[in-house]
Amino acid sequence: MSTTNAQNEAVESNENVAQQSNEQASVEQDVQALLVEAQAQAAQHFDSLLRLQADMENLRRRTEREIDNAKKFALERFINDLIPVLDSMEMGLQASNQAVNEQDTIRQGLEMTLKMFQDVMARFHVEAVDPTGQSFNPQEHEAMTMQPSKEHEPNTVMFTVQKGYKLHGRVVRPARVVVSSAAA
Repeated sequence: MSTTNAQNEAVESNENVAQQSNEQASVEQDVQALLVEAQAQAAQHFDSLLRLQADMENLRRRTEREIDNAKKFALERFINDLIPVLDSMEMGLQASNQAVNEQDTIRQGLEMTLKMFQDVMARFHVEAVDPTGQSFNPQEHEAMTMQPSKEHEPNTVMFTVQKGYKLHGRVVRPARVVVSSAAA
């Protein structure tokens, strides 16, 4: 009986070894399958990364090009609206050189040109600032001088030497003014 037991134990041992070997092979196959899947996924992610980097570089270049064009041509509409004013001024100069023209005709031409110019400025949200009679505001006015006055409150703009201008509400050029001071 002992030889039979020994033989049975040897067979069981061989079966256990075979079963463990099969399990190990199965685990190795699972690991290998997971490795192949992970490598494929990593390759896919790397490809996505390269595409994203290329897209970002293209976006950067396109944005730079658009910004450059915006800087170059920002004033194009403004210039196109000023060209007729320039044409009108040139015609006025030509008319003033002719001996036949009268002063009234030249004055009317200048008034029309001034109106055209003011219309262009208004279309581009440029407004003239004439603060005569208002309180002096150092944010919007530049005091050329101060004069004592009994007729005006102290620190009031008596008259405007040169108009100021605002673009969209921001001062482009302050108005140059004469400001009243207390009478002596």
